[in-house]
This record gives sequence, structure tokens and C-alpha cells, in this order.
Amino acid sequence: MENATRERCYQCFRPISLCFCGDIPRIDNRTSVLILQHIGEHSHPFNTARIVQKALCNCQLITDHNQRLGAHRLPLQADAGLLYPASDAPLLTELPASQRPRQLAIIDGTWHQAKTIFRDVNQLHRLPCYRLSPSSPGQYRIRREPNDTSLSTLEATVAALQALEPDTLGLDQLLSAFNRMVEDQLEYPVTQAAWRQKKPHASRPRDMPHGLLQNPESLVVAYGEATPSETGNRAVERLPVSWFARRLGGAAEHFSCLLKQPRPLSKVSLDHFRLSAADFDKALSLDEFCRQWKCFLRRNDTLIVYHNRTYQLLKTSRAAQPRCLVLKSIFGKRKAVGSRSLEDLLSSNGLIVPQPLDSDCRAAQRLEMAVALVEHCISFAS
Repeated sequence: MENATRERCYQCFRPISLCFCGDIPRIDNRTSVLILQHIGEHSHPFNTARIVQKALCNCQLITDHNQRLGAHRLPLQADAGLLYPASDAPLLTELPASQRPRQLAIIDGTWHQAKTIFRDVNQLHRLPCYRLSPSSPGQYRIRREPNDTSLSTLEATVAALQALEPDTLGLDQLLSAFNRMVEDQLEYPVTQAAWRQKKPHASRPRDMPHGLLQNPESLVVAYGEATPSETGNRAVERLPVSWFARRLGGAAEHFSCLLKQPRPLSKVSLDHFRLSAADFDKALSLDEFCRQWKCFLRRNDTLIVYHNRTYQLLKTSRAAQPRCLVLKSIFGKRKAVGSRSLEDLLSSNGLIVPQPLDSDCRAAQRLEMAVALVEHCISFAS
């Protein structure tokens, strides 16, 4: 019985006993729906965007980090509008037919996550905003909402489509399936006890350091590769081969460089780092790396690295060493099973392995993985 309660449906992410995929109708909507989902919502068991995507024939769901959403060209049509409660946004229900958008962009996430996506994705700023005015409170009682008029992504999408295309069949059926899901969840005793009891400090897990909850623009995630160790000679100091870093928050500043090596790297090492000898033509000297790194940092920065060996590279190269948080130490406090590589940590937290935008080298991808993990921690703790 215990194993049965843990088995999940990989479409709705609900326990098998609470799966309601069979109740979700297929809706032939005319208005194209584009959902931009915050990465922190991707595997949340109570997320409703995946239900909307399953129900609507004309719907696209994109999940990624804010900076990557802002860097890529989104599939927005010329007549698209954004469902967002800007103070001057007109009500969808009051739009004449000639002014109704043919594509509706919707942000999926907590209210804080939605604000950060709107802040970081400049393409959204060019869209006209539309809002809803719910006549009754939202029914999403299995997650806390900021106020009584807040709606889940599913409720908001249904309300918007009912305003834009009231003759479309299946919208009421989708809302009914959602309400049944909520009622079933409330009657599920284990989960009911877990979410309804408000516990002290519930917003920050015990093993989540306060440093992750400061201004994101003071958080710098870094990843560095070290010179290969010499067989039988562990006393030789290992210096950085590469150093990649990214500042979180709206600034999204990047730092990346390769460093000149005292001797050419072997082909085996180059293949491991996914680099070529030609990549080092513009490599920095150790002194120049230290100078540029010091210029990149700000006074109150906190550095976040995957393991302490990365931080030690700053010490051996005599580069600036801001205060530091080590991800492996944070997750090491949890009773996880198996190894705790970056790949393992991403997988165990339901995250995909991201691909770097500007470089194919190993350090660039490892940095993106560390950033994904940090942003997940922040969204989970906030």
C-alpha cells in the first residue's frame, strides 16, 4: 500500500490513486495559448499548466530559466496579448470582437515568479496586457494564493477563453475536472495534513541557508575546471583551466574565460573539457584573470559553487575570494540515496539538464546546471 501511494502518473504528476487524466477533455480552442512556465513550477505536483496543455489543442508550454526565456525569440504572433494584471490593462470581457487577441500569452508560476518572468523577458513588454475580474474566489485551495481573487493558471486560462470564444465546447468540463481534482486532494488524508498545517519557518527548509534568500543580484554562481592532476604527485597545486560565472537576478551578467597553461593540455584533457588547442589562443594570463574577476565582483556578493574544489581554485590562483556557499554541502545534509553529482541532484529535483547558450565546453554546461539548481532552491525556499 505504501508503494502504491508513491507511484505517480507522469502526465498529471499526481499519485496513481488521484490521477484524473481520464477526466480532462480535449478542447478545440481557436485562440492560440502560449504558456511561459517558471522552471520552479516544472515538477510541482499541484501545477495546472500541464493540465491546460493536455486539454487545449492549440497550446504551447515553454519551461525554462528566466534569462533563457529572455534570450530566445519566443513564438509570439503579431496579434498576441499578455494576460497580466497591469493596473491599466483592459478587461478581456469588455473587448469588442475586433480587438480580441488571436494569441494569448500566460505566465505560469507563483506571483513572485510571474513578476520575475515579466521583468526578465523583454518581448513581453511589447505586448498589450489584458486582465480578468473574477466574480468569485479561485477554487485552488490546495495551494496558497496571494489573495482571494487570485486564480490558478487553469482557472485563468478557462476564464480568458470563455471571454474570447464563449461558444467553444469543453471549457466548463475542464473546470469541472479541475474542481474534482481539488476536492479529491482535500480528501486525501496524508496530503491534507501536510499542506493545511502552517508550521513555523515553513517557507525556508532547515538546510536552506539564508544566503540564498538575499537579493539575487548579489548571488554569483561559478564553475571552474582545474588542470589535470599528475599521477603520483598530489602536491602540485591545480590551477584553473577555465572559469565561468553568472550573476543571478535581472542583471544576468556573465564572466567566462580560459587561462593560459604552463604546458599544452593533452588531447585526452582537451576532449574531457570539450575544448580545442585553438580555444586557448585568447586565453588570459593568471594576473589578468585575477584582475578581471575582481572587477566583475561587487562588494556584497556571495559566490555559489557546486563543490569546495571550485572555490579552492580561487585560492591557488590568488584571485578574489568572496564569501561562498557550497551546493554539495547544502544537499549533503539531506538523506538522499546514491551519489550527489550535479546530474543526480538535477534529476532528483525533477530538473532537466540545460544547454549553454554561447559555448559547448564542459564548464559552460556545468555552470548552467549549477544555476538551474540554485534557481530551483530559491524558488522552493521563497
